Amino acid sequence: MAEPAPPLAWGAEALWQQLAPLLPGLSVEVLHTTASTNSALLERARVLPENRRDGGNVVVRRSVESGAFGRRAADLQPCLLIAEHQSAGRGRQGRTWKSVPGASLTFSLGLPLALTDWSGMSLAVGAALCDALDPPQARSAQPGAPRLGLKWPNDLWLVDAAGAGRKLGGILIETVAAGAQRLAVIGIGLNVLPFAATDVNTGFAMLGELDAGATAPAVLARIALPLVQALKRFEQQGFAAFAQAFAARDLLYGREVRTTLADVPHGVARGVSAQGGLRVETPAGVVTVSSGEVSVRLDGPVMSAAT
Repeated sequence: MAEPAPPLAWGAEALWQQLAPLLPGLSVEVLHTTASTNSALLERARVLPENRRDGGNVVVRRSVESGAFGRRAADLQPCLLIAEHQSAGRGRQGRTWKSVPGASLTFSLGLPLALTDWSGMSLAVGAALCDALDPPQARSAQPGAPRLGLKWPNDLWLVDAAGAGRKLGGILIETVAAGAQRLAVIGIGLNVLPFAATDVNTGFAMLGELDAGATAPAVLARIALPLVQALKRFEQQGFAAFAQAFAARDLLYGREVRTTLADVPHGVARGVSAQGGLRVETPAGVVTVSSGEVSVRLDGPVMSAAT
C-alpha cells in the first residue's frame, strides 16, 4: 500500500504576519477538507451575536500550525480560509469546482468592505491574480511563452503559443450583511498540478505549465498579498483602477460570442464598460450585459488577449 502523502506546509503564520497589517483582526485557518470555503465563511457570518452563547465575543480555537492566529467559530472580521480539499466546491451559476489535495489551491478570503459600487470586483481580482502569477514584464521578456488571460467575468485561462486557451481557475464572489457594511467572500480555485478532471468542456490547464516547481502553498504565498492589496485598492478606487490591467488580459475582445440572453443571442465582444459589464456589438448596436445575466462561450479558439 502506498504511503499517504505528507501534509502540506502552508506557512500560515507567515501569511498572517504578512497580511495582518493590512487586515487588522485577521485570522488564518487551514482545513484538510470542507464542503466549500465560501459556504463556511458565509455560514459563520450569519451567526449573529445575539444568537451566540458566548455573549458576542469571538470564539477562537488555536490553530494546529501556530498560536499566532486562531480559528473563529463565528465573526465578521477578516479571515483567510484554506482547504486542501473541497467536497462540494462551487463556481458561478451553481457549477461545481473539482479539487484534489496537493494538486489544487482552494481558499476564500472574507473581509468587510464599505462599498457603494461592487461592479467589476471579479475582474479586478482576476487581473491582480494574473499579474501576480504571470507578471507583464515576464511576458514581454518571453514572447510566445504561455500566458494567463481572463475570460469575462471570472475565469482565468492559460493561452499557449499556438493561441489555444484552456481554463486554469475561477473566482466566486459572494456577500452577506455585516452591520453597516457587507462581508465580501472571495473564493479562488486554481489548478496547480495534473489531476484527472472530469466534465471539463473548456480544457484543463495548470500553473505547473508556467512554473514547473509550482505547489499549492507556494502559489498562495505568491498571490495572497497582491490579492489583499487589490481589494483594498478596489475599495478606494473601484474598477477604474483595474480597467487597463483587465483589458490587457481580455480574452473575449474582438471575438464572436454567444450569450443566453434572448435579445443578445450572439455578437462580437468589445471590452467592458466602466462598471465591468461585457459590451457586445450586435446588429442593433452595442449592448452591455452584467455578470449575473449571461453565460458566455467562445465561438472558436482563443487567439490572444487584448493589448
